[in-house]
Amino acid sequence: MKFDVKKDGKRIVVICIAAVIMATNIKTFVRTGGLYPGGATGLTILIQEVGRIFFHVKLPYTLINLLINSVPIYIGFRFIGKKFTLYSCLMIVLTSVLTDIIPGYVITYDTLLISIFGGIINGTVISMCLLMNATTGGTDFISIYLSEKKGMDSWNLVLGINIVILSAAGILFGWDKALYSIIFQYASTQVLHMMYKRYQKETLFIVTNKPTEVCNKINELSGHGATVMSGEGFYEGRKRNVVYSVVSKEEVGKVIKGIREADERAFINAVKTEELMGRFVLKKTE
Repeated sequence: MKFDVKKDGKRIVVICIAAVIMATNIKTFVRTGGLYPGGATGLTILIQEVGRIFFHVKLPYTLINLLINSVPIYIGFRFIGKKFTLYSCLMIVLTSVLTDIIPGYVITYDTLLISIFGGIINGTVISMCLLMNATTGGTDFISIYLSEKKGMDSWNLVLGINIVILSAAGILFGWDKALYSIIFQYASTQVLHMMYKRYQKETLFIVTNKPTEVCNKINELSGHGATVMSGEGFYEGRKRNVVYSVVSKEEVGKVIKGIREADERAFINAVKTEELMGRFVLKKTE
């Protein structure tokens, strides 16, 4: 596990900034609105509220959050990647400590505005961490593990965990806050899908007279293979080659540019891939 000053230094700086934003969002929006976000953050806040209201005990955010994240952190070290998990631990610890020590500021008491803008900020922070090859902890570890190692769609499992947290919050503290928390999660998820595209895929259909060069360029830039099919042009009746390949959405821009370099006359159709079965290789997480 080598340390690259430029690359890893950038990761540390971005993660520290993300931790400050996340903690500020929790103290400024989430706390003010009385929301219960999904995952470890929502469960931590729920436990804190149970302790405060029913047992009159003020539980520290740091202690609870670290305990909740202990199992996901083990999964990260054991199955995902050591450097990935270490940077995630940095994010988790910094966020937890800052949430306990920084003061909260009230920007608005409008719960709908809090839910929307708090969710947007939350999704942005999660995306920042994922782009730096780290996570904010909790269900993110489980999602990545199931996506990379088991080839499973982890959405249903994460959704189930969040439903349990929100149901508990609704039963204990009222359903209005639980419903607003769903808006918070929806806004967060939309931002995440827009900014982080590693697990989104696109199918490329390339009509070309240089299939070998195009296939080589796809493999060089993305590490993925391609299939060459024979076709026939309708207007001229000439034989054409159609290259078929699936790449990650985060790679599609550079792959298309590379294809243009290999064959400037290539006809390229990029289609969003809704579901993919079979072996699709992703770059290994450090």
